[in-house]
Amino acid sequence: MGSPATVTYGPIFIGVVFNILLYGIMITQTYLYFQTCKRDKKWMKLFVMALFVCDTVNCAFDITFLYVPLVNEFGNVEALNVATWVFATDPAMTAIIAGLVQSFFAWRVKVLTRSWIAVGLIALCSFAQFCGGLGTAIAVGMIPEFVHFQKFQVIVIIWLAFSAIADTIIATSLVWHLKRNTTGIPATDDVVNRIIRMTIQTGLATALCAIIDLVLFLVTPAGLHLIFNLPLSKLYTNSLMSSLNMRQGWQYDTSRGVGNQSRDQSRRMSLPRNVNVVRPDQIRRPQPQIYIDVEQHEMVDIVDMKGQPFSDNLKDQVYRPSDKPHTVRTTGSDSGAEAD
Repeated sequence: MGSPATVTYGPIFIGVVFNILLYGIMITQTYLYFQTCKRDKKWMKLFVMALFVCDTVNCAFDITFLYVPLVNEFGNVEALNVATWVFATDPAMTAIIAGLVQSFFAWRVKVLTRSWIAVGLIALCSFAQFCGGLGTAIAVGMIPEFVHFQKFQVIVIIWLAFSAIADTIIATSLVWHLKRNTTGIPATDDVVNRIIRMTIQTGLATALCAIIDLVLFLVTPAGLHLIFNLPLSKLYTNSLMSSLNMRQGWQYDTSRGVGNQSRDQSRRMSLPRNVNVVRPDQIRRPQPQIYIDVEQHEMVDIVDMKGQPFSDNLKDQVYRPSDKPHTVRTTGSDSGAEAD
């Protein structure tokens, strides 16, 4: 027979480990956001900081309720079967973080699609899961025994089911809108397809985790569902931060495509109207030219110091003209040879 802590605190320990790992990723995501997204509005920066604080508090609570029964109450078997008030904070913190993230994505859906129907459904489901998370926290405080958690499964179903529905509506709305607004330009469509893939992956991760958590909670009375329940809040914050930080990645990836086109257009718009822009294909190559240099020799009479002409024989000895009276030199861009 194994340790009494295996059934309950084994899954809790694994869930806390995943929670801390995702918290480390959240720290990196937050740091990158404040380094690269300095132009964002102040309210968005405060929103990101609030999510980071909530994640930090949630991580501290998770470590605390794992430390107290395993260290402070070491050897006390009864302490392993009862959830403390610190444990009850986890569903409440998860519901608060999920509600904030889903509200942000609802605002994004409203800005992109202008569909109040989708926004209303997301807000309704988000509010329902928020109430379900708070109700679960209150129920844990009222029924702290782990083996009796099945008594308040209705409120847990409301919490996790509506959370998964809200995530699915967000992902579906964004994907539908992006698919409708494809432009046919390869560079732009490539960026849109990457946004679609990222939206599906992040929305599917949170929705799938919530569904698995709910199924395991309903199927088995053991604490296996806590492996997926404890990291759920970090999945929400990381999905939001990845969508915010990926905006810089889209800008860098399209620097050779849409970015260059927009820069070329801005340069053309900044030129004066009387300046004609010459494209590279309009520049003519220089045509080869031929230059001819002619050298002439003139026959003159040579005289001596007294002004008397030399004899013809002496004259031929002193100056004999070349057999070639002139030289033709041909030069060009295609051939650099000279003909003398």
